[in-house]
Amino acid sequence: MTSPNATLRIDDLHKSFGGLHVIQGVNFTVAPGERRLLLGPNGAGKTTLFNLIAGDLKPTAGQIRLADEDVSDLPTFRRAARGIGRTFQILTLFSRESVIGNVIMALLGGRPQRWKPYGAVAKDPALRREALDVLARVRLDTLADRPVAETSYGEKRRLEIAMALAQAPRILLLDEPLAGLSKEERGTVSALLAELPRDLTILMIEHDMDVALAFAEKIALLHHGRLIVDGTREEVIADPRTREAYLAQ
Repeated sequence: MTSPNATLRIDDLHKSFGGLHVIQGVNFTVAPGERRLLLGPNGAGKTTLFNLIAGDLKPTAGQIRLADEDVSDLPTFRRAARGIGRTFQILTLFSRESVIGNVIMALLGGRPQRWKPYGAVAKDPALRREALDVLARVRLDTLADRPVAETSYGEKRRLEIAMALAQAPRILLLDEPLAGLSKEERGTVSALLAELPRDLTILMIEHDMDVALAFAEKIALLHHGRLIVDGTREEVIADPRTREAYLAQ
């Protein structure tokens, strides 16, 4: 039974594309402040599940609840307004804008000022200070005015996290935030994720097992669209189904 105090509740969730059943009867709960890892081999349905939670896809059946609200039928922008933030496997940035410009646009996403001409709004000193504060959380404030096109891949990854944080989410969905990073950048991103406040709930897909297992408190293992193991790090690592589905060499 799911907890009434959960930040996120997934109840008997299904997603099919014609005869292809990608998500099959998934149930799990993410508690407030929890660091949860979504694990599984390629093709297990992890990103599809993220797309269902964020609203980019509609479930075939089942329910998605954010706190005590059923958000299953809400579009993506309304779920974002209610506190679901996410990053993507493939970077989604405004490459012609500056680093701070990207964060300003993220800040404006849910505010009335978004309807005003961007050039005028972006010069607001209070808005710029707020954006700088967000960038400081991912250690990019010193690069605020640099064009995104002139930043490194690792800096772009951190900027995407900053844009998600700018929307003040209740739950943050991180889709492989360490993918493609150097060892040094993986350490930087891992450290900043560890520093995020505990009132922010995090659900993460990640294939860097050392980092992911050190970060996660609980793990949900997907295999062929089904949730086959769900528990603490120790329980999931010790479960033979985990080794069979993902960790077997």
